Amino acid sequence: MSEAPPTPENSRAVLAIDGPVGVGKSTVARRVAERLGFFHLDTGAMYRCVALRAMKLPEEKRADGAALRRIAEQSRIDLPEPGVVLLDGEDVSEAIRSEELSAEVAIVADDPGVREVLVARQREIGLRQPAVLEGRDTGTMVFPDAALKIFLDASPASRAKRRTEQLRAAGEAADYEAVLAGLMERDRRDRARPVGALRIAAGARIVDTTNLTEDVAVSLLAAMAQDHPVFAAAAAGAARS
Repeated sequence: MSEAPPTPENSRAVLAIDGPVGVGKSTVARRVAERLGFFHLDTGAMYRCVALRAMKLPEEKRADGAALRRIAEQSRIDLPEPGVVLLDGEDVSEAIRSEELSAEVAIVADDPGVREVLVARQREIGLRQPAVLEGRDTGTMVFPDAALKIFLDASPASRAKRRTEQLRAAGEAADYEAVLAGLMERDRRDRARPVGALRIAAGARIVDTTNLTEDVAVSLLAAMAQDHPVFAAAAAGAARS
């Protein structure tokens, strides 16, 4: 049975943004949240925090589901402001973005126990206030009842170009062809994952950013949210309180 798209009567004041790697979900989501005055939840940062802790395990234990779940349950992950990630009180904002860690995240993100723990936390956070969430399964698993679901997409070539430029700007050597091949392989894996697979949620609006600037994409998504009755009602309720 396919999931039913939410209606104003049964939906949450959440903007859920999904899409493939390298499409700019995190930056767009953060900027949209800032423009709307909503909380921004980078779900990927939570998985990266667990992966960072998991890297301290002996290599043979890094795929141990029970050990990974314990790490997820025991880790205190806070997102006090845009771009800042605290893990057990330590600022790991830069540490979780390393290329070395990126190779370890898939093991953590594919673990059903870890996803169960983190999805529950993400949903709890999103229920507290109007929020913008982004990731791979925010509209399908975390908030299938989100008021507005977006599938942010772009061609592999444009995503690879953006990612190559980002890596070079950060001082890392990056070859476009290698980055493109990596993105296409990641797309294949993400769509075939046993849990949290990348797919378009029921009722999601597809926004292709191949030929859009970041500013235009942000303005488009913000306008969609501002025109939605659920977010308008949430804003009115906040004004009265």
